[in-house]
Amino acid sequence: MISLNKKYAPLYENDSRFFIVTGGRGSSKSFGVTTFSCMLSQEVGHRILYTRATMSSAHLSIIPEFQEKIELLELANSFSTNKTEIKNTSSNSEILFRGLKASSGDQTANLKSLMGITTWVLDEAEELTDEDKFDTIQRSIRSNNKQNRIILILNPATKEHWIYKRFFESKGVEQGFNGVKGNTTYIHTSYLDNIDNLPKDYLADFRQLKINNPRKYEHIVMGGWLEKAEGVVFTNWKFGSFNPDGLQTSCGMDFGFSVDPDTLTEVAIDKARLIIYVKEHIYSNGLNTPLLAQMVTSKVGSKLIIADSAEPRLISDLKAKGVNVRAVKKGTIESGITRMQDYQIIVEPNSKNIAKELNNYQYSDKGSKLYVDDYNHAIDGIRYNIIHHLDNPTAGQYFIS
Repeated sequence: MISLNKKYAPLYENDSRFFIVTGGRGSSKSFGVTTFSCMLSQEVGHRILYTRATMSSAHLSIIPEFQEKIELLELANSFSTNKTEIKNTSSNSEILFRGLKASSGDQTANLKSLMGITTWVLDEAEELTDEDKFDTIQRSIRSNNKQNRIILILNPATKEHWIYKRFFESKGVEQGFNGVKGNTTYIHTSYLDNIDNLPKDYLADFRQLKINNPRKYEHIVMGGWLEKAEGVVFTNWKFGSFNPDGLQTSCGMDFGFSVDPDTLTEVAIDKARLIIYVKEHIYSNGLNTPLLAQMVTSKVGSKLIIADSAEPRLISDLKAKGVNVRAVKKGTIESGITRMQDYQIIVEPNSKNIAKELNNYQYSDKGSKLYVDDYNHAIDGIRYNIIHHLDNPTAGQYFIS
């Protein structure tokens, strides 16, 4: 059986339209909301729409999480599943799983046309950077005779995100608040609310991060909103369409380890107008070499990738698996950063990790050219790409020989 965290009781008790569920790693926020969704489906007449930015294989990712909750609730005999939905056979209520984006393009119009939705759950809500798309869908949730709920689950991003501005700043709500303000219920948890369910090595990593990098601990672990850092390195950037003029693109890659992510970014350089277009493809921890190679080729095919020269063995292994990768001739960090600062950077709107880094990559001292070694993993990959192409002005699409 499931023992419910009391902090999630407002999901069951409050009559708010909006529920903002925030927290850091290990906080059990997704567990709390998925459990609530299963319980809500016990009532007759519900259609629950559960979305993420992308959900191409719900039957392999999110549906097994729901099936686990159903078994813990001892309700397995009451549900049937297929690749895109779970149906409660005793109440005929449904949980539908959809992505906001699909291979065929943006799905906002299709989602708003779904009939009879009573509750919309937007998981990983920080990945939705377009407030208009949010409103297009949420305004369509207006089923009669049922409470209509809009539930946002998120790891807080920066305070420039529309969710912060709309639900926190404009309402005078402090981060970490648990309670009700107007038509919105706020639920915030951290790993401290879920400590009995976390392994000891997980907790040890958190304690070490608190010592080594308190700012990162507050954001990633405790679920705090990021301030835009003082003394940021890059100030001339904005969100915009990726490569609207069809320029040739190539990629940059930085390798992570257990803590830092592997990153893959696609870059287009408009030398005439001094614009760099950037797009995020991979930003993930814990990838082994075969999986990384598979992800790279599925994302960018045979495009040229300029990668961290400090990992020659890994580059060799990736080449052996068909990845078109070569090592950068690095130069100094300062020279690469200076070159990037000569350009305006246009960030593809869904590239949330690039935006987070640009907002938080900073000088270690305002009067120096030294940089804090943090929030720079995607930036490093972009820098490698820029160095390669600006040092090789005739560089084209290279292939592995």
